[in-house]
Amino acid sequence: MPGGTDQTLRPFLWRAANLYPDTEIVSRTHEGIERYTYAEYDDRTAQLANALTEYGIEEGDRIGTFCWNHHRHFETYFAVPTIGAQLHTINPLLPDEHIQYIVDNADDELIFVDESMAPKLASAAADAPEFDGVDFVVMSSTGTDALDATPYEEFISDDTDYEWPILDENQPAGMCYTSGTTGNPKGVEYTHKMLWSHTMATLTPHGIPMADDDVVMPVVPMFHVNAWGMPFTATAGGSKHVYPGPSPDPEDIVSLIENEGVTISAGVPTVWLGLMEYEKHNDVDLSSLDSVIVGGSAAPESMIRWFDDRDVELLHAWGMTEMSPIGSVAHVKHELADADYETKLQKRKKQGITVPGLEFRVVDDDGNEVPWNGEDFGELLVRGPWVTTEYFQRPEANRSDFDGEWLKTGDVVTVDEEGYLHIVDRAKDVIKSGGEWISSVELENAIMAHDDVGEAAVVGIPHEKWQERPAAFVVPTDDADTDGLADGIMAMLREEYPKWWLPDTIEFIDAIPKTATGKFSKKDLRDQYSDESLVEGRVPDDAAPDADD
Repeated sequence: MPGGTDQTLRPFLWRAANLYPDTEIVSRTHEGIERYTYAEYDDRTAQLANALTEYGIEEGDRIGTFCWNHHRHFETYFAVPTIGAQLHTINPLLPDEHIQYIVDNADDELIFVDESMAPKLASAAADAPEFDGVDFVVMSSTGTDALDATPYEEFISDDTDYEWPILDENQPAGMCYTSGTTGNPKGVEYTHKMLWSHTMATLTPHGIPMADDDVVMPVVPMFHVNAWGMPFTATAGGSKHVYPGPSPDPEDIVSLIENEGVTISAGVPTVWLGLMEYEKHNDVDLSSLDSVIVGGSAAPESMIRWFDDRDVELLHAWGMTEMSPIGSVAHVKHELADADYETKLQKRKKQGITVPGLEFRVVDDDGNEVPWNGEDFGELLVRGPWVTTEYFQRPEANRSDFDGEWLKTGDVVTVDEEGYLHIVDRAKDVIKSGGEWISSVELENAIMAHDDVGEAAVVGIPHEKWQERPAAFVVPTDDADTDGLADGIMAMLREEYPKWWLPDTIEFIDAIPKTATGKFSKKDLRDQYSDESLVEGRVPDDAAPDADD
């Protein structure tokens, strides 16, 4: 196929720069709010492309970023892939040994690093042979004392003319590593065609469409699967970009929504739980906001209702690093348009329907297809043009995590009659008690519906008789009265769930540990609270999984 007709990223920026040259890109930085236009952004990407070429970057080389969400990081999103190099976004919240591993595994030539993250990167690079030969560019105009790094504004060229090469659509454009909760992180490469396909699918009405009248603010980090692809989708749609910068707190997020007129934002549930708590004590104007995308873990029903009460649609989405990442979005199908609110809510609580272009299967332990009845469980397998079929240099994982072209997601799901996916749990997190399954996710969402609960996580604790029993760990809200709170939560759960589903204990803690991508770290909870005495002997016989109820 001639190169000029291949599916690559460059046409998205060409369209934005030529059709919407005056549309803004706004960025919160250490130096304050900075803003410029698509036309200026186009020039800046050419300046960066010239600088990378002058530095000696060639087609296929990998460039790392160690950055928060801001305009300079966004400049690498188009400049690096469209010269034929590969953008490798590095999660700065990973432990040093994982950072060392992925820099070595990816063989990065150059790393762009935020000033605030330079000490962290310096710690990982200190006396680490994995960093031999790697140079650093700090994303500021003044440099940093933590690393021997060139300031970004000195690094980029003055030349705004660049002859962009014609690239093959199968040329690797991006790279991201899984968080590595059970061993070293696994690398996933994204070709131009994968990112192009993902962008086009998310632009459809059943994806996460972004148009030229939208103002898009990804709170999800740009180091986390390309901020769920939002920088590419927003550019393709000609939207205004707003980047919240380093470590945004609820006040920063609210300020940007109000001042920039944000219409679409996205983040993991903990981001929006923080906003909900902030709103209790502060005036918050969300009137410009049309939709909030929630992924990474399930959004509790109480969160969906909270945004509905403020005329903001919460769109539940699901995906994976291996999927570039969007796989499904909980849109209400046309046939349900006239259904009542509660019926629609039950669909919106699920992970939704697959975006156009993907196929999926759900299979039981024997590999048999699971019926679409909303009850039978099975593992979800997916395939499609933006789903990887292999990990980077990990043959053992390739053998275990793929079935031909099908990715084994590790998610245990049901599918209802309308085709809505509902993730019951991760295969490693589902609680198996007395031979029956208990969904930790479902219990968590139910507990977080209580007004005095800020966060909740449920894990399985070893039990001599029942194999595992659920234990709930709860972070009360700031103004909660914990006297009687555990009894209140249990009373609420009894109304909806059988006795054997109920947590054997509710433990109040100050904070739930988080993973490097902001999800609840159940592994850390299990490690910290593995004492069987938490639940041992606390399950009455009539609450056993095989008891009548």
